[in-house]
Formats: sequence, structure tokens, C-alpha cells
Amino acid sequence: MILYEHPLSSYAQKVKIVLREKGVAFQRILPEDFGTGRGDAPFAAVNPRGEVPVLIDGDAAIFDSTVIIEYAEERWPLPAMLPRDPLARARARMIEDICDTHYEAVNWGFGELRWFRRASGSLEATLRAAAARDTATIQAWLADRLGGADWFGGPSFGWADAAAAAMVNRSVHYGLGPPPGSPLARWHARISARPAVAETFREFDGAAAAMAAAADYRTGGRRREYRDHRLEWMIRSGGIDVVRDGLRDDNSRFSWPG
Repeated sequence: MILYEHPLSSYAQKVKIVLREKGVAFQRILPEDFGTGRGDAPFAAVNPRGEVPVLIDGDAAIFDSTVIIEYAEERWPLPAMLPRDPLARARARMIEDICDTHYEAVNWGFGELRWFRRASGSLEATLRAAAARDTATIQAWLADRLGGADWFGGPSFGWADAAAAAMVNRSVHYGLGPPPGSPLARWHARISARPAVAETFREFDGAAAAMAAAADYRTGGRRREYRDHRLEWMIRSGGIDVVRDGLRDDNSRFSWPG
């Protein structure tokens, strides 16, 4: 079993957490051409989008983090990540969808500032304020879904916990974590103590520590992908010049095909 991934990818982290919770052994590989957006590169043969994660199971290549964990749930059904009740399953999937779209976009946008330094001065201040505001809004929504329970998915760790784990943890890394002592902060502490999550977070921390040189992204042939919710968040938060500058300098790209 091979997993093409990047330790900073929240989508890849979700998949790794699920696979590790299920006891599935896999080899982690960072594609050499990751982040280039090249359609003629080897990685495009397993995912035309040029995105991680991609799970290789024998001759099959499976991409998209949600499709992968759905596959894992059917391929290795125990321990189950989804609850049995149809409504509870729907709620878990809605949490995953919010995390994969709206939450990921805010985290990604903040990374453009913190790691890739794509804005400065008043524009940076405006975008940082928008990220802090939107992060708090989404975390409040998640806190409502959690309520007084230990886990999002019911009596045990499950699908929604794996989906939210990397998103909330990245906010904590950015200094935008839930208020200390709050139910969501206590949930973050609980998931961080689980071996599958702890190993995944350690890989994130190791990669994040190397991001001090991330500005080289602007001249190193890498192109950050602006797509759907990421593009929407940057524009509505006041960062349209960030998008324009990235396209001008050819260090930003849109999704496949193109």
C-alpha cells in the first residue's frame, strides 16, 4: 500500500489518521513533481489534478481524500469510522464537508501569509483579520456539533473527528486555536493523545518546521493551487491582488484541466 502525500496537506492527514486507526500499513511518498501543476509529470498519471493524497492499492490508484476514506471504510470495515445510524452518518459527512471546503480554505489562505508571505502591510493585516474571524466562526459551529460529547461521531472516535483533526490542529499551529479550556480545545487534546493522530501531527510539525524557507516557492518552479473555496475566500477577504500577482508571476495555478 502506497500513499502519495505531503505532511502539511490536511486532506492527506485525514486519510493517514483513518488508515492508522484501522491498522492499515502504508508507505508514504512525496511526489517529486508535487505542486508544479505539470500535466506531463509522472504524478499526473495517478491523479490528473496533481493533488495529494492518492492511495495505491495494487494496480488501483484512488484519489480525493473523501473517496479514499470511503474506500478504506469498505475495504477495511473494522474499526468502523462511520456510525450505524443514517442520520448520524449524514451529520459526520456534513462536518467533513465543512472542514474540507470552508475550513480548509481559511487555513490555506492564512498559510499564504504565514508561510509564503504573499501579502504585507495593510493587506496582510486585512487578510489575517479575516482569517481570525472566519476561523472563530467555523470553530463555534464545530463546537455546537460537538456539544458535551467526547467525539463528534458519537461514543467513539470516528469519521468526523478524523476530518476535523487536521483543520483544528493547523489553526492551533497558527495561533488561532479554540479558547483554552473550551470543549473544542479539550477535544483537540483528546485526539492529539491518540497514537494514529499523534503520529500524523508529528509529521505535520516536522514539515512545518522546515517552512521558514517557503518563500523559495515563488522561484522554485512550484505553483500554489487556487481552486473553488480557496479562491473564493481570498477574493472576498480582500486579497484579489494576491491572486493577480500569483498569476502574473506564474507561481499560482488553477485546477485541472488547464
